[in-house]
Amino acid sequence: MAITTTSYRDQHVFIDKSDPEVFRALARTAQAAGAAATRAGLPAGLVELVNIRVSQINGCAYCLRVHTRTALEAGETAQRLGLLPAWRETEVFTPAERSALALAEATTNLQDSARGSAAAAARADLTDEQISAVLWVAISINAFNRVSIMSGHPVKEA
Repeated sequence: MAITTTSYRDQHVFIDKSDPEVFRALARTAQAAGAAATRAGLPAGLVELVNIRVSQINGCAYCLRVHTRTALEAGETAQRLGLLPAWRETEVFTPAERSALALAEATTNLQDSARGSAAAAARADLTDEQISAVLWVAISINAFNRVSIMSGHPVKEA
């Protein structure tokens, strides 16, 4: 019986490398979402919490590695990042952060019936511009999660 081995590269199609023009368009969308968040007055740490929470839900190891590092650089603490999956069960997140996380989860879990209520509840803590920016950030990171997961981007210890 012949033993065949396949390389990691043989098992995956890195779609960001195969179609770089499409990937650059996605990157421009994410940059525009980040710029909208900045214009709306959302702190960088809150944007990173959204990126991380969406990536946790989707199970995207690559994006988790990238955005955890960025969140720490933006001043997030290891404690808050560790508590992020249970954000509803703790008081360490501000009302605005909690609203943004609810919006991010509703954007990621489209079958969730909380979509409309998350947006309505967020109005107590966020402006319409901030709600829009959070939604665009969540939409963008959802797309990047799918690119990384489908491409099988490897995550190595740094």
